[in-house]
Amino acid sequence: MVRQKAAKPVDFYVGQRIKMRRHQLNMSQTDLGKACGLTFQQIQKYEKGTNRVGASRLQQIADAMKTPVFWFFKDAPSAQTNATATAETLALSQFTGEHGGMKLLGNWALLSSAERATIGTLVDHLARRKR
Repeated sequence: MVRQKAAKPVDFYVGQRIKMRRHQLNMSQTDLGKACGLTFQQIQKYEKGTNRVGASRLQQIADAMKTPVFWFFKDAPSAQTNATATAETLALSQFTGEHGGMKLLGNWALLSSAERATIGTLVDHLARRKR
């Protein structure tokens, strides 16, 4: 029996980068899957980090999205990265990979510091209600 290796932080990171790039291109999981000869469920598993992406498959995904392979590793956590930094990197990658995440960041840059502070207070208030 072949035992599957446990996913590492970089595996989750690459999955989130696939998702981020797909959203930037307004491409669905189904579209990316078709371009690579896969189902949308397989793309979903790669994006969530449930399944690790092999080198040849990542090349195929990169080609389908007209993106260089190295882009998926930009700012990736290294084996020496501490757990806190890795969690922060993964959280940011997940946020920017979500629908609207990149748009929110782009719009954030247009706001004044007072407007940012107001939004920050609102988010803190909403988050406290969830704890």
